[in-house]
Amino acid sequence: MGYEGSPDKRVARLIDANLDRAREGLRVVEDWCRFGLERDDLVIRLKDWRQRLGRLHRDFYKQARSTATDTAAGLEHPAQQDRHNPEQVVAANCGRVQEALRVLEEYGRSDDGALASEAASIRYGLYDLEVSCLNASAGFRRRDRLENCHLCLITSPADDLFERVKSALSTGVDMVQYRSKDADDRVRFREAKALRTLCHDKGVLLIINDRIDLAMAVDADGVHL
Repeated sequence: MGYEGSPDKRVARLIDANLDRAREGLRVVEDWCRFGLERDDLVIRLKDWRQRLGRLHRDFYKQARSTATDTAAGLEHPAQQDRHNPEQVVAANCGRVQEALRVLEEYGRSDDGALASEAASIRYGLYDLEVSCLNASAGFRRRDRLENCHLCLITSPADDLFERVKSALSTGVDMVQYRSKDADDRVRFREAKALRTLCHDKGVLLIINDRIDLAMAVDADGVHL
């Protein structure tokens, strides 16, 4: 089902606003993927979505625009000021786009089936892309931290392992490499998990020696093979 004529002007006005909102939010995410992550694969998808929405941003919708009479224009929420890194900006804009697309789906169904269909398709695609983008950002941040590490603590089995590591972190250690070749897996998991919490709280990287499965289980920053 495609475009079936001129909808209620009030509906056209909110469709215009949400098309603007969706396209702008996609551009914010696209620019981070382009310049921050250098991920062409994500950029291509985001650019395609913007273009698809742009083709459906009909003149009738734009002509219904009336910013001067919008009582909520310029209204901000305190949470909008609480974005301190690119990942928070990306997450906020993905949420903004997803909400706008949902509005386009709901109000586009009666008069603009093509718009409603495209909005639904893009919204579901964005759910997956958001995860890819945030994971890529986390990986980029870890690599950047790794490149700037100057002091690594390599552990040895000890009854007071946790206290020793905690003491070492206060001296400027950037990274901890957990080594425990002979311990039971349950012991290794317990120790690695405790070290992950400690290192995360201190902003220090945790590398697990040899065991990829253990590194994944405790969400370590990497593995040394």
